[in-house]
Amino acid sequence: MTATVERKSALRLSKVDRFLTFIRIFLVSLIIVGILAFVAQQISPENPFARWRNPGARALTGDQFKGLLMSGLSQGAMYGLIALGYSMVYGVLGFINFAHGEVFMAGAMTGFITSDKLAANGLWESNFLLSLALVIVLAIVVSTLAAVLIERVAYRPLRDSPRLIPLITSIGVSFFIQNAVLGLLGPSTKSYPQLPKWLSTMRVVDLGEVFVWIAGILVVSGLLWYLWRGGPGEKDPTADAGERPIAEKVSQVAATLGISLPALRRLVSVLISLLLLGFLVPEKILTFEIVGTKILVLVVAAVSMGVLWYLVERTKTGKAMRAVAEDKEIAALMGINVNRIIVTTFAVGGAMAGVAGILWGLLFRSVTHMTGFLPGIKAFTAAVVGGIGNLGGAMVGGMSLGSAESLAPLMILEPLGVPGVSQLKDAVAFTVLVLVLLFKPAGLFGERLSAEDRT
Repeated sequence: MTATVERKSALRLSKVDRFLTFIRIFLVSLIIVGILAFVAQQISPENPFARWRNPGARALTGDQFKGLLMSGLSQGAMYGLIALGYSMVYGVLGFINFAHGEVFMAGAMTGFITSDKLAANGLWESNFLLSLALVIVLAIVVSTLAAVLIERVAYRPLRDSPRLIPLITSIGVSFFIQNAVLGLLGPSTKSYPQLPKWLSTMRVVDLGEVFVWIAGILVVSGLLWYLWRGGPGEKDPTADAGERPIAEKVSQVAATLGISLPALRRLVSVLISLLLLGFLVPEKILTFEIVGTKILVLVVAAVSMGVLWYLVERTKTGKAMRAVAEDKEIAALMGINVNRIIVTTFAVGGAMAGVAGILWGLLFRSVTHMTGFLPGIKAFTAAVVGGIGNLGGAMVGGMSLGSAESLAPLMILEPLGVPGVSQLKDAVAFTVLVLVLLFKPAGLFGERLSAEDRT
């Protein structure tokens, strides 16, 4: 009897494997054929291969491609900021907070209400920077309070329950917040005030110069930090006597900077890559026309990610977060206040969602009570694509998802003759998720799980 059951299970498993293999081959083939057709269009729109599925095929200009790429990266940066909250909560509590999209919506709505009142009083036009700072601060405060309140009211009483229960609760909280905002503010679309011309106009950006400046800033910052920490210090007497002097010095530099040796190597690789791109790639390729709001989105997202990395990796609070994420019981025995760290995690995730909400409002200038639903789902997708629980992976997953949404419809679907490609961005996003799960289920950068989850 047991042998029969095992044979049936093996047969069923083999059928599933064959089906998944078929899906992999089909999707990869579709992508390859679409890209080849796109390349053929770029070479010559009259190319028979380019017109075999789409007689009205037309090539993309370099400026159009750059515009799509910048749009995708800016939208992906907002997905990444929202995804950080998903990854942080999952890393600490081990469940997905599906109400996080509504925390993002609360920040966007707060930004609208504040900016609308400031515009009514004339302050939005007369002193935009002060108004923007006030809007960002209020949005962060409201989103942070919303996240903390959700944790205290909805999740803490269910802390020791099976994971399915808080997961279902998060969906209920999401619907409750949506309908609460609907009842308070109505179903109509709320529009942010007009942005100043210096922010909404197109600007020419030479990424080569930007790469060189970034590399220079990183080098100078690392040097100043190295000198401030006191230089290489004394040689470790326990070090292997046969260790090479250069390797020893590199290890000392990494220790002084407060990073691991692999991280230092990756940083040096990034610096060399940026310098090579800045000096060797032709200026025409690296010159982009970008609207000011998209530059603002990318800069704020980069700064937010840097601040979050410093908080998690270089502070006592961040060390406590990582300890609680690894094992809550052992962390409590070591004297860490687990409840306070969990609340801090929700607060930091809510702050990132508040920043994303303001950037969303400034970029698209319209919000509704449903604004958080689809971006929230896509941010969760970005977190899975990058590797759930991995903060860097969440941001890279968001950028990858936004870029795929922007580029894939015109680079893959339109050459294949698919109608209405502009309406298929959401389908592209979830197809990316399917592809990642098929080829690398742990995400692009791997999951970061607690000891309990790994067991």
